[in-house]
Amino acid sequence: MREHRSWLELLIFCTVMTSLVALLLGILFAGATLAFAANPTADDNDNSPAPQHFSGMITDSLCGARHSAKFEKTPSECARMCVRNGAQYTLIDGDRRYELRGITDELQRAAGRRATIVGVLQGDTITVSSIGAL
Repeated sequence: MREHRSWLELLIFCTVMTSLVALLLGILFAGATLAFAANPTADDNDNSPAPQHFSGMITDSLCGARHSAKFEKTPSECARMCVRNGAQYTLIDGDRRYELRGITDELQRAAGRRATIVGVLQGDTITVSSIGAL
């Protein structure tokens, strides 16, 4: 009778252990699945705003559309000088003023001229992706 009982105990022990291992693996895989589902990749969260077109005068934040005649410089030269002294490139479109960020070399070439800007507007700042002449 003792032999039959030990086989029965071994069978119950193996069944319980197998069930516990299966349960733990199920919990582990379910947790991993939830962790990956809760942390989407950057491609799934592409909520960046679309680029827009803006037209106006590229100038600097200090002088705006009216450059000082006392420096005897062209609007382009004045805007570049002001930016070198700490001002920001600015696009003026009627009553609207936008601070320009990004491709500084192209902004420097277009300073003092009317242009079309392609970029992303956030608040009153445009992150410039391209500049075209008007």
